[in-house]
Amino acid sequence: MVKQSVSEGQAVRTGFARQLSTTKQREIRFGKFPPGQAEKALALLAGLDGLAVQPGPRPNTVHIQYEVTDYTFEGIEAALADQGFHLDNTLYSKILRAIVYYCEDTQLCNLRSPERLIKKSSEVYVKVWDHHLHGDHDETPPELREYK
Repeated sequence: MVKQSVSEGQAVRTGFARQLSTTKQREIRFGKFPPGQAEKALALLAGLDGLAVQPGPRPNTVHIQYEVTDYTFEGIEAALADQGFHLDNTLYSKILRAIVYYCEDTQLCNLRSPERLIKKSSEVYVKVWDHHLHGDHDETPPELREYK
């Protein structure tokens, strides 16, 4: 895996490895037959906005870079399959594909969910306690509270 530095100083690995930001770098692997699929896919994907495409480091591969909020790896591969492209169907590729689909789906769900106030949850209880009648806040008049 090749590492590239991100502006925040976090390392991003290419391919299927862990990536910390929403910018994803993936490698689409095509089957050996029919030949020339990678070149055709490169030409097809180059026309999409927000998707950077270049030839892959190995034969029958295309390297892509995209924002997970704009595209998903599953969506890109499904669109290619709909166009008649044959993806690599080795067990290794299927497992990696499933992991990437799951990770991107989970990341999108987490990005869409509202931010939770986990660290500030105690403030909620403090505010409720401030408004709650407690301690010496008895409505009984003082003269009735004293023992005579």
